[in-house]
Amino acid sequence: MLYFAYGSNLNHFQMKRRCKDSIYLKKINLKDYRLTFRSKYRAADIEPKKNSIVPGGLFEISKSDEKKLDLYEDFPTLYKKFYFEYYGKKVMTYTMVKKTSFMYPTERYLNVIKRGYKDCKLDIKYLKIGLLPRL
Repeated sequence: MLYFAYGSNLNHFQMKRRCKDSIYLKKINLKDYRLTFRSKYRAADIEPKKNSIVPGGLFEISKSDEKKLDLYEDFPTLYKKFYFEYYGKKVMTYTMVKKTSFMYPTERYLNVIKRGYKDCKLDIKYLKIGLLPRL
């Protein structure tokens, strides 16, 4: 199955540790969404936003990888599954159940994501935009 990572799972080392069967395919953009951070965990989330994009990593994962991700993402309590089409293929990602207000992520978590942006060769400007408090 195809999985879209946009937060700490962009980090190839962490993703391999969590999902041993995962294979990084390429970077892709999720259109009409933006990155944000919220909840008491100050974790990454995505929300609809016209003319905006969320860059991320496309991974091939196994059924057992998906089960592990479900545990890490606290599915279905904290995150729910969200599916979108990418060139006719179904892609799964996670989005938060409760859309609480913006919370700046911890330095440690942010560094894991920054490493992931490097691993996937993503444009860091989108991460910086996601870190701006919402007006």
